[in-house]
Amino acid sequence: MSEFTLIEASNGAKPKVAGVAYSGGKMNLPGWRHPVVVDLAGMEIPESVPLLTNHENKTDSRIGLISAAVRNNALEITGEIVSDSRDAADIIAQGKAGADWQLSIGADVKECELVKGSREVNGQEVEGPFYHIKKSTLREVSVVAVGADAHTNMKVNAKFNLVNQEGETMNNKSETKSVSAVSAPNANDAVPPEKKPEPEQKPGNPANKPGEPEKKPDNAAKKPGQAAAEATPPAIQASAGDVAATAREAAQNAVKAERERISAIQAICDGEFPEIEREAIAGGWTPEVVTKKVLETIRAERPAANVNISVKTAPEGGELRKTIEAAMCLRVGVSAEQLEKSYGAKTVEAGMAEMDMPLKQLLIECMKLDGIPYSRGFDNETIRAAFSSVSLPGILSNVANKKLLQSYEAQPIIAMKLCSTGDLNDFKENDRFRLTDVGDLLPIAADGEIKDGGLIEESAKNQLDTYGKKFCLTRKMIINDDLSSFMKVPTAMGNRAARLIDQLFFSRLLSNPAQADGKALFSTNHKNLLSGASSALSSDSLKKAIQLFLDQVDADGQPISVEPKYLLVPTALKHLAIELTQGATLIMSGTDNAVRPALNVLSDENLQVISSPYLGNSAYEGSSQTGWYLFGDPKTVDTWEIGFLKGKRTPTVERGETDFNTLGLWFRVYFDLGVREQDHRGMVKANGAA
Repeated sequence: MSEFTLIEASNGAKPKVAGVAYSGGKMNLPGWRHPVVVDLAGMEIPESVPLLTNHENKTDSRIGLISAAVRNNALEITGEIVSDSRDAADIIAQGKAGADWQLSIGADVKECELVKGSREVNGQEVEGPFYHIKKSTLREVSVVAVGADAHTNMKVNAKFNLVNQEGETMNNKSETKSVSAVSAPNANDAVPPEKKPEPEQKPGNPANKPGEPEKKPDNAAKKPGQAAAEATPPAIQASAGDVAATAREAAQNAVKAERERISAIQAICDGEFPEIEREAIAGGWTPEVVTKKVLETIRAERPAANVNISVKTAPEGGELRKTIEAAMCLRVGVSAEQLEKSYGAKTVEAGMAEMDMPLKQLLIECMKLDGIPYSRGFDNETIRAAFSSVSLPGILSNVANKKLLQSYEAQPIIAMKLCSTGDLNDFKENDRFRLTDVGDLLPIAADGEIKDGGLIEESAKNQLDTYGKKFCLTRKMIINDDLSSFMKVPTAMGNRAARLIDQLFFSRLLSNPAQADGKALFSTNHKNLLSGASSALSSDSLKKAIQLFLDQVDADGQPISVEPKYLLVPTALKHLAIELTQGATLIMSGTDNAVRPALNVLSDENLQVISSPYLGNSAYEGSSQTGWYLFGDPKTVDTWEIGFLKGKRTPTVERGETDFNTLGLWFRVYFDLGVREQDHRGMVKANGAA
């Protein structure tokens, strides 16, 4: 129960306010799927904060100024009501009568995380799921009838003068008391009563004789109106008490009726008509008016003629967010077929109707989803408020991710054909172990005993690195409704991420790196290198290279029995390689007069020709227009490995930190990737020249 005490003061003094604006626990807010917990340790608090009514961004709704501070893991406020508006007068009047007011905070969200387990925030162990607002900026505190945080309270110290029967002002003659509109959260927060002065002695007047005060327990709270009663002469105490009791009862009934009205409106709308619900609560509609409005809306949405047309209510919350996201994806060219895998056919269908949504409207819709107040105009404050929401960065990140993935998958990656893929758990150099059997199968003796075999462990290396860039959705793009310019960046990033794999692969391939045995990857010691003039690509050199590949042996000297599958050549040799491997006949020339069959035996090798401009690009060390390679199938023999971090095989787009110097929303693209050779026995190189 709230308790209210009147404090006498000089004329013209402003009513003081104090209380707990946020107790540090869970809040259920419109537009948020799960409860919200604001981390007070990460809240930026300005020196002066406006005191509003019901979070309304209007001049008349600003009723005072306060200062805020975090104490005992709660946000406490002190200040004064400076406005003479009707709202301010109602708050003061009901506060005098003992009304129970609550407080609600308005803040800009800078960093948010969905917690599914439990986490200690503001000195409390909070059970998930909930949104942990790690960083925020306090914008305003509002006086509300029903707060999102049920443990908030506000104390109003209304100051005025009492007058005795003779019309004399009783300043400094009567007892001064302090009261709050709600009981203090704990004993330390209670407002101590001021010291009671000795009453003035007047001869012949029994009422001015000092009497023994009634002794009460220390924890006994005085009833509303008791301070005024003690300072009023006995002749008028009864009538003053009746008036105070009547006013207090009226205020309590008014607050109770308002809460019942809001609950009835929420029950009628049932989450399906959020616009009506917000307008009804703010406009003071009765439940009967709300019911009528809801019925009118339902009837208006019904089909007029065709009974086969289905009536759909507007999606809300998570479904509405998905619809907006699908609409933005369709707008930037992501195919509906691809989106149906993520969102479903109904969501994509709904998104098609919103494809023409301008960026300005997208910002407003995201503010609605997160319950952020917005003005009718569209200015820098609106843009900043939208950037502080959770929905806008999330939607844009997902749209950019899908556009980047579309571009990434459309770009051919040569290395993906020649290399296997693997998952690494960290960024340290990893040993990539494999077991190789040693020794042949042996005949079983007459006693049926099977001899022991052997395994040896061979290893190679791989190591991840992170590659990335950042890009920005600027204020200029938003005002110009230029989403296409913004999406050009993730499109280019997807293309470059695909090319990055080939760049890393060919850079290391052409450098011919040393292996664990100290020998170069392609060398005569590894029996996988052809050199000299006779190594130029031809029918004879290709046959020699195939023989060299087939003659490779495993750890115990036995043939690996793996056929070459890919012939990798620079672009200058592409067509010659196709002629050698796919032509039905070979035309031989020479002066030896040897008779040779016209059959092209190389066509039976089923080699797949792959040409790459990287092999002959002079920007890469070791490049050559004559060198060529044979590779085995990476599914059957170790060649090269493309390593990814914990299975993430595509680049990632996510929201970056907002830069104060740029009026925009930053995003970053990064890709964790590593490419290394694994076994020299799965490949052969020909220099193609002396």
